[in-house]
Amino acid sequence: MNEIINNILTRRSVREFIEKPIKREELNEILKAASYAPSGMNRQTWQFTAVTNREKIQKLAKAIAKKLSRENYNLYNPEVIIIPSNERESIWGKEDNACALENIFLAAHSFGIGSVWINQLQDICDEKEIRDILKDFGIPDNHIVYGFAALGYPKEGIKKEPLKTGIIKIVE
Repeated sequence: MNEIINNILTRRSVREFIEKPIKREELNEILKAASYAPSGMNRQTWQFTAVTNREKIQKLAKAIAKKLSRENYNLYNPEVIIIPSNERESIWGKEDNACALENIFLAAHSFGIGSVWINQLQDICDEKEIRDILKDFGIPDNHIVYGFAALGYPKEGIKKEPLKTGIIKIVE
């Protein structure tokens, strides 16, 4: 099977990670893959912010948990989060960031790194407690966060859910 197709077909969301740092070279390659995602009219109005400090990641997790009343929410304890943010005025920002996130997930999987999409921020990223943390990460005030990636090496023995495919039709 084609290597790229195999990578696409075998990637799954991972919600249990072990404590093991992600190599900087691999993180750089994942970020590079994100930046090569398609964007509307190639405007590339995004920024990619990788947070590798577990305490800072958990500070964001606690703020999200408090805001959404999700007791003990910890973003699945990842080693890294990658936050694509996009200019608020970008009409394709949400779609551009979704394409970049897919590149992040596929690139991570190619290195044996697990990932999961975290989507809670899109409705709360402008709440003061959340925005203050995002500012601390260097995310501009004029950027919105639609979703982000939690990354880490998968815990051994986790069950991979079978693939559920939608309807596929070819019209001739």
